[in-house]
Amino acid sequence: MNKENTPLLKVENLKKYFTIKSSWGKKVYVQAVEDISFEIKKGETFGLVGESGCGKTTLGRTILRLHEPTSGKIYYDGELIFDDENAGKGVDMMPYRRKMQIIFQDPSASLNPRMTVGEIVGEALDIHGLHQNGEDRRNRINELLESVGLNSEHSNRYPHEFSGGQQQRIGIARALAVEPEFIVCDEPISALDVSIQSQIINMLEDMQKELGLTYLFIAHDLSVVKHISDRIGVMYLGNMVELVDSRTLYQNPLHPYTKTLLSAVPVPDPDVSRSANRIMLEGEIPSAITPPSGCRFHTRCPKVTDKCKGDPPPFEEVEPGHWVACYHIYD
Repeated sequence: MNKENTPLLKVENLKKYFTIKSSWGKKVYVQAVEDISFEIKKGETFGLVGESGCGKTTLGRTILRLHEPTSGKIYYDGELIFDDENAGKGVDMMPYRRKMQIIFQDPSASLNPRMTVGEIVGEALDIHGLHQNGEDRRNRINELLESVGLNSEHSNRYPHEFSGGQQQRIGIARALAVEPEFIVCDEPISALDVSIQSQIINMLEDMQKELGLTYLFIAHDLSVVKHISDRIGVMYLGNMVELVDSRTLYQNPLHPYTKTLLSAVPVPDPDVSRSANRIMLEGEIPSAITPPSGCRFHTRCPKVTDKCKGDPPPFEEVEPGHWVACYHIYD
């Protein structure tokens, strides 16, 4: 196998259903991720956008197998780490835990309040045996803290003593401790002040260039995703509805849902904002327990026809590198 042309991450027909009990005691399934396929190239940032509850975070965690997939296949650097037949059994995930890491959305909730910063960052070093002795461990922890804009004195403090931005820096240092290749950035700036967001984004970009990292960057802020991503996937109610490079997505969106999201992006110029053609959707997002038949967006789509309510539209390449799931992209 030619590793040079192998995507770092590839998912095929990935599904993740959660089992819950309804109010009347019957077992029902939440279809959080439904038949998603895409790949991420080495060294790129793949942006993933959509409304809250569309399955972005679940997809990211399922790829890392923090949630076990219901079905589908996951390849990492050409190696199959999950498939339908063995449900991931027989695959030792420990080596991949070093290669694949995650930065969580809420830093205050993802850091153990009973552990010092040094213990939080050093825990992964202990699990994977990445230090020779106590001194080597301390030096590595200090090096990681300094790489994210903190200092060695912070290692003896607890998470609650830091601001939100500093807590997220600690989370980033923890993710970098095992020298990963691929990081899922799960809305890493959404819980931070606007003044801090750009600092974290710039730091992630600098680290990507320095360490050769590959990102899956999950967000609902399209302006942020445009800035940091090479390619962008748009999700709606568990489905991927459009995938293309960042520039094309903003200049030539094809799916009605993507056009709606872009029309809602704030514009700093008041005159331009007033003249913008904002698309307003009617109704609420349907339940993932009982999703609509056919295209899941048809209950809110301005272009809906009877065809949309039948078979789901295929997710296909309509232009080179531009994938869309819609029957009416050129209408």
